[in-house]
Amino acid sequence: MPAKTGKQYIERVDKAEAEIWIDGEQVKGKISEHPAFKGVMKSQAELYDMQFDSDKKDYMTYVSPSSGERVGTSFMQPSTKEELVMRRRMMQEWARYNGGMMGRSPDYINAGLMAYGAASEMFGSQDPMYAKNMQNYYEYARENDLSLTHTLIQPQVNRGVNASQLPDQFIAARMKEKTPDGVVIKGARLLATQGGITDEIMVFPSTLLKQTDEENPYAYAFCIPNNTPGLKFICRESFDYGKTSFDHPLGSRFEEMDTIVVFDDVTVPWDRVFSLGDVSVCNQAYNESSAVVHMTHQVVAKNIAKTEFVLGILQLMAETINIGQYQHIQEKISEVIIALETMKAYVTASEANAQPDRWGTMTPDFAPLNAARNYFPKIYPRFTEIMQLMGASGLMALPSQADFQSAIRPDLDKFLQSATGDAESRVKLYRLAWDVCMSSFGSRQILYERFFFGDPVRMASALYTGYDKQEHVDRVKAFLDRSEELIKNNG
Repeated sequence: MPAKTGKQYIERVDKAEAEIWIDGEQVKGKISEHPAFKGVMKSQAELYDMQFDSDKKDYMTYVSPSSGERVGTSFMQPSTKEELVMRRRMMQEWARYNGGMMGRSPDYINAGLMAYGAASEMFGSQDPMYAKNMQNYYEYARENDLSLTHTLIQPQVNRGVNASQLPDQFIAARMKEKTPDGVVIKGARLLATQGGITDEIMVFPSTLLKQTDEENPYAYAFCIPNNTPGLKFICRESFDYGKTSFDHPLGSRFEEMDTIVVFDDVTVPWDRVFSLGDVSVCNQAYNESSAVVHMTHQVVAKNIAKTEFVLGILQLMAETINIGQYQHIQEKISEVIIALETMKAYVTASEANAQPDRWGTMTPDFAPLNAARNYFPKIYPRFTEIMQLMGASGLMALPSQADFQSAIRPDLDKFLQSATGDAESRVKLYRLAWDVCMSSFGSRQILYERFFFGDPVRMASALYTGYDKQEHVDRVKAFLDRSEELIKNNG
């Protein structure tokens, strides 16, 4: 099946009946009808339907090199800069539709899977079977328009020791045994966003494992269906409280559930294994395949859309209560404008300086994207602070949609009107701002952006150690040498 519709997305996830637990109960029946998931699944279905929009299908989809049918552009292995830009355009179309508030829309994992598929040879260094598995899976995902969640990190039990030194060897998910049918995995992983509402799950390591025999059982890479026997998704509290899109305009539509993933003697079929028991292969996969570059490209494109959305809200707030003429307001909004243009420049530079990687995939220049992924976690919390400072008490005086449908409405119409419109329009806007900067949904967004790519201190350290600074050091040394010569000559 080529690119799928939203209806097909929902039907497939409902039919899978993955084991999902929330609020102490296992989800029964259609997950698309469960209060915690129906909003985000409807929104994700709308993303898939955009692939069939007659005005957009030429860049939302492309012709499969194997089947000749149109498939999702996020699976494209770009060979030219034009194709790279086309893929980013598709990603931003999705991101702008949700205001950048869906950090794990399917194109994120698709970008990484594309890179792994192109670099499938790399997985064959351990066993040729793994290279073939990776290539076959990429093509299967592309031709069936799979949606994937993923899980990368181990439970935070004792960060001072390795997983193998924890009280129970099966706290962090690890290999238990090998059988003729596949490898058995037991233990837990964090943190699968959209866990249970996708077709499958990608399980790769994200952090470097130590080169020891003790770590090898924790070194693996595979993808399996979400309804694989023994696989469980344990959800946090939902931030979709069943409110209307007026009251919770973001939480009611884009609440991507985060889950703990439990592998209770899960058998991963051999044809779904891409790496096993080899720390060195797992440690190099993210970088050597260029997956980190392509996934960061998607994230920065999404963050541009998110910054545009925030800017639009702030400007509309300023216009609504007539505060745009004040310099401190202009200064605050200018911070967001500067951030937006900076993020756009990062993407433009990455695409302008793109080069084919060793696998033949046109790959953006990572340096500006790496700067962007270190920059955004610092500025997004500031965006929400600016929104709070501008909104002030207006973010507290927020009646609900039910109030506007009650006998108290005349009072609301009188006392909550704005400089440019009626009370209902003003409250609707401010409830949107509240859902960005104050609600449970908004607070989760702030935390998510802070740690999107991991610990910001470790990320900064990696940027520092990986960045080529020698050219600049040499230039300063040459300047000092010339200065020394001038001192001698003048002396």
